[in-house]
Amino acid sequence: MITTLHIKNIGIIEDLNVELSEGLNVFTGETGAGKTLIIDAINIISGGRFSKEMIRRGEKYSFVEMNLFLPEYDNSIEGNIIVSREIHTNGRNSCKINGRLVTVTELKSFMNGVIDIHGQNDNQKILNPIYHINYLDNFAGKELKILNKQYNELYCEYCSLRKKLKENLGDEKEKQRKLDLLQYEFDEIDSANLKVGEDEELKEKSKIFENAEKITLSISESSLCSQNAIDEINSAIKAVEKISHLDSKYDDKLSELKNIYYEIEEFSRDLSYMTDDVDFSEDERDEIEQRLDLIASLKRKYGSSIEEILEYKNKTEAEIDYINNLDEENSKLKKQLEILELKMGNLSGEIHKKRIDVSTILNKKVNKELSDLEMSSAKFTVNVEKTEEFNEYGKDKVQFYISTNVGEDNKELNKVVSGGEMSRIMLAIKTVLANTDSTPVMVFDEIDTGISGKAAKSVSQKLKLIGENHQVICITHQPSIAAKGDNNYFISKETINDRTHTQIKKLNENEIINEIARIANGDITEIALKHALELRKLA
Repeated sequence: MITTLHIKNIGIIEDLNVELSEGLNVFTGETGAGKTLIIDAINIISGGRFSKEMIRRGEKYSFVEMNLFLPEYDNSIEGNIIVSREIHTNGRNSCKINGRLVTVTELKSFMNGVIDIHGQNDNQKILNPIYHINYLDNFAGKELKILNKQYNELYCEYCSLRKKLKENLGDEKEKQRKLDLLQYEFDEIDSANLKVGEDEELKEKSKIFENAEKITLSISESSLCSQNAIDEINSAIKAVEKISHLDSKYDDKLSELKNIYYEIEEFSRDLSYMTDDVDFSEDERDEIEQRLDLIASLKRKYGSSIEEILEYKNKTEAEIDYINNLDEENSKLKKQLEILELKMGNLSGEIHKKRIDVSTILNKKVNKELSDLEMSSAKFTVNVEKTEEFNEYGKDKVQFYISTNVGEDNKELNKVVSGGEMSRIMLAIKTVLANTDSTPVMVFDEIDTGISGKAAKSVSQKLKLIGENHQVICITHQPSIAAKGDNNYFISKETINDRTHTQIKKLNENEIINEIARIANGDITEIALKHALELRKLA
């Protein structure tokens, strides 16, 4: 429940602290004193929308802080919890849960399980179809709870088997698609007949071919020069031969010249062979370029080198073998899944029948409550629809519908336009679900719009009933509702230094009687006081 609410700089509220208690908390007060702003503040702290125009004039930010006591809310967060939200004129938004910064989405998700605000806002958990099946099942009680537990155990196993089959490519179409892809990749690499290092060799050949003319010219020039050198050295040899017999040193020089001659002669022969290396045809050049393009394409797909491409090929081949050998294991898994689906089908059918039966009871009870609330023309309907696939709830989709007038089509709860109608519809549903709804705090805004007399009395009784299991916060103008309050608060305003300020006061018993008289009669007269005292005693 909410223990304290601190509101700062929202509308005419400058700084307001409210201590709240269990049961039915009723807020009454002067027109324009700021009663709706309190609901707005609760909406803001619940992650609702906020307009910068709501920030008090002259201030730079608005701040809402709520102390909650949730003894059995969640294992990760329970007990005393402080939630706050601060919004600045520049758009900066700061949300905290127990001092930890959270996003608005996280704040809304947390508060969604704590507070239901029934009025013209978007924080009504019961309007979200996601929760409707839970409301229905909780209302159904122990028998359906047992069936759901049995089904959930099967469903967890079902999800596990389906996941394993998916990982094992148990779906034949998926398996074939995967095999076709792997086989294509393997064939593409295999048909290329790659050899390690061939890309470098091809690049060298391509480089030589690109420079063939230059290489040929240089070799020819070098060959001519070397031939000239051979001729000159040959002449030198003949000259030295004439004196080689005169002294051994001349003979040594002759040997050196002959060695030089042979080396240059060998060099010249090598040059002539090199000419053959650059003797490419255009066809051969095209083959080299096409081969390099192919290797580059394979590198883009399968690896940055030929070694990596061949390694990918080996892995692909191993994966093809692995998939082809999965058939036996997947066959066993499919049989297990068939047996499981049969069990789930039988159980979900039993659950569906139970939900249909319970929805009929819920329809009657809610429609009875709507009649008590002067909405006898309205018709509440729980739609239990079978689904094609299994889900965590069986094979059902549940949604609440309402028709507010005779002859109108059923429509989703969140399509109800009137705030007063919406509040009474929510009140009717909540009255029936009071003992099974786990949301600890319920806020009713505009609950008494357009009602009086018998309907107002019925609303007050239902609020009191809900207050036995939940903390209820209600703003009202109806004396019969105020009379039922376990805790009553009076909201007023005063002008200080040309600025309006909202104030709130928890009323004692005498003050409660006076306030009931005031809202019943407009003035606190003796007759009004007697009527107020009678209403209070009856409450």
